[in-house]
Amino acid sequence: MTPAGCDPLAGRDRRLTPYSGSVALRSLTGEVEAISFTDGRPARVVVPVVDLCDAPEGARDRQLLFGASVTAVDERAGWAFVQAEADGYCGWVGLPALGEARAATHIVRAPATHIYCEASIKRGEVMALSMGATLTVLREEGPFAVTEEGFVPRPHLRPLDQPESDPATVAERLLGAPYLWGGNGYDGIDCSGLVQAAFAGCGIACPGDSDLQWKSFGQELLDETPIQRGDLLFWKGHVAMAVSETQLVHANGHAMAVSHEPIQETMARIEAAGEGAYLGRKRRL
Repeated sequence: MTPAGCDPLAGRDRRLTPYSGSVALRSLTGEVEAISFTDGRPARVVVPVVDLCDAPEGARDRQLLFGASVTAVDERAGWAFVQAEADGYCGWVGLPALGEARAATHIVRAPATHIYCEASIKRGEVMALSMGATLTVLREEGPFAVTEEGFVPRPHLRPLDQPESDPATVAERLLGAPYLWGGNGYDGIDCSGLVQAAFAGCGIACPGDSDLQWKSFGQELLDETPIQRGDLLFWKGHVAMAVSETQLVHANGHAMAVSHEPIQETMARIEAAGEGAYLGRKRRL
């Protein structure tokens, strides 16, 4: 039991602490008050997308895409408390969304794709996947990559060991995708989800929320430093990516989509709306 008034997380960010409130990963032994500690169970996401929630039946914090590797720390009433391997984000997912752990070989590079029942686009699909979903390719069969789930068009995939080089190009593939708070996929994505997806496409680990990105990702730049493609512009509660000296791309509630917008126009609009103070600009060197 935790004494009344004590912080069971010892000042830690709950989003990044593998502690369910009763069970914690063994690495936290002596650092948090837990009923028990565990090594966790490796697992992966086996549905196209699943909400990562702040509690069982709780609000969405982020989402995990098909193939995402996680460590399951605790289980409760059909829910699992997990930590995502890619960024360390923790939360609750429905147990049916998890399956046996498996090492992925490829990532979806197209905005979206389908897994087909057979090596034909005319014979029906198993599921739709978003850019950023990961798969284990067993072999190739004509224009398809063969996985245990079915057949995926080869042009929609790339090997994980062959990352792309320009995060802005990756981000721009999702132009027009609808805005969704806490979203991470083509069917709905938010500002920090877009930035994370852009860098993930280049094989670069990036935090999931904009405040975490501002705190720990990249190097802060002086205001007079010329803007470069790929620079991140931060406001309190928002992040965007420069695609040129004058234009940015971002998932935003103004357009309710991933869109291009002039940088100066965006700054003026956000300031006028009082949506959050401008914090500055960062660059991953």
